[in-house]
Amino acid sequence: MITTDKTAKEIFHEVLGNSQRAPFGFGDKAVLINVDPQKAYTRTDLYKTAYESDPRQLEYVNALARGVRALGWPVVWSHVAYLDSAEDAGIWGTRTDTPDSLQNIKYGSDRAAFDERVEIDHSRDVIYTKRMPSVFFETPLASLLVWHKVDTVIVTGGSTSGCVRATVVDSLSHGYRTIVPMECVADKHESYHYANLTDMHLKYADVMPVAEVQAWLDGRAAAQG
Repeated sequence: MITTDKTAKEIFHEVLGNSQRAPFGFGDKAVLINVDPQKAYTRTDLYKTAYESDPRQLEYVNALARGVRALGWPVVWSHVAYLDSAEDAGIWGTRTDTPDSLQNIKYGSDRAAFDERVEIDHSRDVIYTKRMPSVFFETPLASLLVWHKVDTVIVTGGSTSGCVRATVVDSLSHGYRTIVPMECVADKHESYHYANLTDMHLKYADVMPVAEVQAWLDGRAAAQG
C-alpha cells in the first residue's frame, strides 16, 4: 500500500491532471441522471444530513438538464423515501433510528421533497423513488436507457461516496460511458468527496469540469442545427 501525507483533494487534482490517462470519452447520446437532490441532502440550512461542495451545484445541474432536454434526450431525477414501517429500507435502515436516519425519510415528507431550486420538467422528465444507493437498483432505469438507445450516462447529485458512486459503478457495469461533472456532486466531508472522485476517475468514469460537459452538449446542439 502506498502511503502519503497528501490530502485527498491534492491526490485528486494530481490524478485529474494526468494527461496520459485515456478517457472513456463521450458517445453519441446521453442521459442525465440527477441523484437525490432532495431537501434532506441539499438544504444545509434545514437538515444536518445535508451537504454542499460547490454552492453553484444545483445551478449547474439545471443548466445541464436544459441542455440535455434541448437535444431531446432523457433527464432522470431520483430521491429516496420509505414507508412508515421502514421495511422497504431493509438492512440499510437498521444502524440508527433517529429523526435524521435514512429510513425516517418518509413518503410525502419535507426531507423526501426535491429541493425547490431544481428545475424539473414534470411533463417530460423521469422521476424515480429509490430505496437503495444506486438509481439502477430495482427501478425501471435500465429499460429506459435501452429504449432511448443512450450510450453515455452523466451523473450528478449526492453523495459522492454513496449513491453517486453506486450509480456510477452500476452505469459502467451496464456498459455505459459514464461522466461525472465534478462541480455537480457533493458529500458531507471533503476527504470522502475527493477520495471517491479519484477512485471513480481511475476506474469507472470520466470526472471532469462541468464546463466541459456543457460544451459537449452545446456542440451536439450546434451540430443538430
